[in-house]
Amino acid sequence: MGHVGGRWQEASGDSEGEDGDAAPSGESEDPLDACSQRRNNAGFWLLGLCNNFAYVVMLSAAHDILSHQKVPEHNGTGPIPPSHSPENTSTNTSRYDCNTISTGAVLLADILPTLFIKFSAPFCIHLFPYGLRVGLCVISAWGSFLLVAFSTSTTQSLLGVVLASISSGLGEITFLALTSFFSSAVISAWSSGTGGAGLIGALSYLGLTQAGLSPQDSLLFMTVVPVIMLASYCFLLAPPPQAPRCGWGVCKPKSLHAPSVVQQPLLGGKMTLPQVTQRPQLTLQEKEQVVKGLLKYLIPLSVVYFAEYFINQGLFELLYFRKAALSHPQQYRWYQMLYQAGVFISRSSASCIRIRKIWLLAVLQCLNMVFLLAAVNYMFLPSIYVAFALILYEGLLGGAGYVNTFHCVSEESKPEHREFAMGVACIADTLGISLSGAVAIPVHNYFCHLP
Repeated sequence: MGHVGGRWQEASGDSEGEDGDAAPSGESEDPLDACSQRRNNAGFWLLGLCNNFAYVVMLSAAHDILSHQKVPEHNGTGPIPPSHSPENTSTNTSRYDCNTISTGAVLLADILPTLFIKFSAPFCIHLFPYGLRVGLCVISAWGSFLLVAFSTSTTQSLLGVVLASISSGLGEITFLALTSFFSSAVISAWSSGTGGAGLIGALSYLGLTQAGLSPQDSLLFMTVVPVIMLASYCFLLAPPPQAPRCGWGVCKPKSLHAPSVVQQPLLGGKMTLPQVTQRPQLTLQEKEQVVKGLLKYLIPLSVVYFAEYFINQGLFELLYFRKAALSHPQQYRWYQMLYQAGVFISRSSASCIRIRKIWLLAVLQCLNMVFLLAAVNYMFLPSIYVAFALILYEGLLGGAGYVNTFHCVSEESKPEHREFAMGVACIADTLGISLSGAVAIPVHNYFCHLP
């Protein structure tokens, strides 16, 4: 990791001779060349992919984690003998094929640590260097795969899920803050990468288990992903000259020692470093004003995520088609994969389609949630393929809400407010997910106790 610190320090040192020279007014906003911009786009895409990968895999494996589908001779890829059937190990008197514990429990374990991190980070995260934060993300993600893979109990598995949540939550707020040192194009790259994590994570888990690997071996295979995250941060990013010195040690701009200044990165090449380093820390009143201005985006985003994760962790397991060719574990994995495919497509569409009315996406997602809840209750869907289409549509709405919200927040925030605003925006989706997990558990229990 010493390479990281040296490279960022060199970038900061190179800017020392430019302190007294303001950038010409006609100069491009991004002082980096096209090659460096491509490297940064690729770097943030991979960081988004790796950051959300463990989180997504844990949700895709939720059914296996809770039903202990770790028997190599079945692996959820064929008919399950009666002695291994979930119906005989949980609520066998219900019309639904249920685990004893709702997959909403996995969702809560996967999101509550993230919620805590995002609420507390704006007050203290600037005290820790980027290199240390990335290192913690890598270690937590790696540990999550190992802990769940070698788990002997549901409690141990959920602890592994908690580690994945810590990695994802800390990584999201770290890398979104890091984007404010770069061209705004990296926001789209990051968003697309997080969408790619959903698709590739769910598809890889589905593919490996379909190929015959046990869930345990599939998770062990995925321990390479945190290593890719570390390599992307160390070797792929080409930080601009105005970026602070960030390594394992103290993170601070050149010749400046006040940690509060680190919260105010340079956002464009038209400003000089002294202008940035002299920017004061936001007051509590200013932060309140920023948050109030963002509510028109944050509340709809929370609603979007509440509805879609209520579907994912409250209804997916109950949408079981007994006459389909796929087993119950296979159906659950396909639901997760199709949802993530929709998320990837819409999160990668910001350059083509921009939506500012986030509330419209919230309304459509709520209608989707109500329809699928009715479908679970009355079991009127004629085919699993109808469920597939609705789940793909759900993912499209969720991904569109995410990427368009962050673009709107970035565009409408003042430069001196942008880093704080991006951090606050991270809380909205996490809050919606947390509430959905809490609601999904009693809903799951209600349906599973129906005769």
